[in-house]
Amino acid sequence: MTIATADELATTVEGTVLTPEDDGYDDARALWNARFNRRPDLVVRCSRARDVRSAVDFARDHDLQLSVKGGGHAFAANTVADEGLLIDLTPMKGVDIDVEAETARVQAGARWGEVDPLVQAHGLASPGGTVSTVGVAGYTLGGGMGYLARKHGLAIDNLLSVDVVTADGSLIHATEDNHPDLFWALRGGGGNFGVATRFEFRLHEVGPDVLAGQIFHRIEDAPRLLRRYRDVMANAPDEVQCYPFFLRVPPLDMFPEEFHGQLALDFVVFYAGTGAEAEAALQPLIDAGEPFLSAVGPQPYTAVLQTFDAGLPPGQRYESRSHDLADLSDEVIETLVTHLPDMTGEFTSAYLGALGGAAGRVDPDATAFPHRDAAFFFHIMAGWANPDDDERITAWARRLHDALAPFATGGVYVNVLGAGEEDRVRAAYGRNWARLAELKRTWDPDNLFRTNHNIPPSD
Repeated sequence: MTIATADELATTVEGTVLTPEDDGYDDARALWNARFNRRPDLVVRCSRARDVRSAVDFARDHDLQLSVKGGGHAFAANTVADEGLLIDLTPMKGVDIDVEAETARVQAGARWGEVDPLVQAHGLASPGGTVSTVGVAGYTLGGGMGYLARKHGLAIDNLLSVDVVTADGSLIHATEDNHPDLFWALRGGGGNFGVATRFEFRLHEVGPDVLAGQIFHRIEDAPRLLRRYRDVMANAPDEVQCYPFFLRVPPLDMFPEEFHGQLALDFVVFYAGTGAEAEAALQPLIDAGEPFLSAVGPQPYTAVLQTFDAGLPPGQRYESRSHDLADLSDEVIETLVTHLPDMTGEFTSAYLGALGGAAGRVDPDATAFPHRDAAFFFHIMAGWANPDDDERITAWARRLHDALAPFATGGVYVNVLGAGEEDRVRAAYGRNWARLAELKRTWDPDNLFRTNHNIPPSD
């Protein structure tokens, strides 16, 4: 990429065009997952949708590989590619809230931690994730599972419109009534159909306080506690979510010293509200065992959304593996407790989540996200700092993932696919794959948008 070419592009955008020699280039290409160090030839830090259109046109006309970075939080790190042109959306962070209509319009460079406090100031909640540093765009385009999914559905179930730049450089306002096929594909189809520049979400009355917290148990009690969890979630109201986390206890004063470094089971509990009804709903989980630390009570919803931030810091090395599960059977529980003692990595954790509720009542054909009937999911998030540990830690994560495969549905949430899982992309889209491939042929026949969990155009 020559300076003359970069200058040519700079004349067409309001934002900043960067080459590898420029200040700010390294920040613009930085990824949350430090296992990957990608160097595009050119970066466009977009300040408006028109910049995105210019960048897409430029990449297409010059036959450049195109990558798109929103929050940059992808486990597989495919939001930034080597060589070619990177569209960096992070300067685009605008949030417009219509309190009366209970909607929010959010630009694609925002992260949930920049959105949640703004909507919570009005007593409203967005359909955001469980980590505040995750970007709105990638999270939403893949489906969007969070604390409110059982109560209010996935992010895509609350999506009213998307402004998207397509492969031919058009800026389209996609809704149920305007380009409905494209709107269907954007709700779960990832970044395969264009560069989203703005999302419009339906909001809900939640907070400012919810009942939530963490309950730490000895790992020896895990089989009995997981069976209790399974039984409780089978009849839990939609307001309830609980993530059983497996992790090594950090050396913090809040934990008894004898448990520092030990593997533990942490029930992360949540109820979308407070009061007697909330307490009654969570009590079976609170009373499930004899914890060595229990801290459950009313707290700001915005604080809950930052619970996992410290455990997933940027600049570390991450491996992700996940399965959808038809059931949390005794065999699954036995497999977990057999393999989890080998857990390694200073930022490593693994957790279960209950699906169903409002998200599970949506027709699998209503959006591109197909996996509405799984009962649970299991997600391994291995994290570490030293590159010398790559092989050892990734091998452990993959062994556990393989051991659970016989109990899995075959489906997987596309947003948690890890590096090297290209063979699972089709499974992530399941029954909707053929329709998505046909729409890809319509909207991106040359597969310009391919540095993602890719859906090639149908033949």
